[in-house]
Amino acid sequence: MKHRKNKIKRQHGIIKGLRRYLEDYVAPLDFVKGVIPGEITVGKTKGENLVVRYKYLTVSGAKLIARSGNSVQEVFVITSDADKLKEVIENCQEIN
Repeated sequence: MKHRKNKIKRQHGIIKGLRRYLEDYVAPLDFVKGVIPGEITVGKTKGENLVVRYKYLTVSGAKLIARSGNSVQEVFVITSDADKLKEVIENCQEIN
């Protein structure tokens, strides 16, 4: 737990804007137990704004994909209610 702050694992890098997004919209949720940012890769498309999408259900929760600039990062969320998380992620996209 030494690499976690506000449920977010901080051992590896996080793409531009993603840390704040996770702190504001995902980590405060009661049904979210932890957030683990994954591998950062270079995408084919460019875009300045951060876009986070729900990808699919996993054994322990859900996988999200975040894009910022031409960087793409996987984010794994440990949660007890993946359907509710999907709804929250989709609602946040409409707001931003």
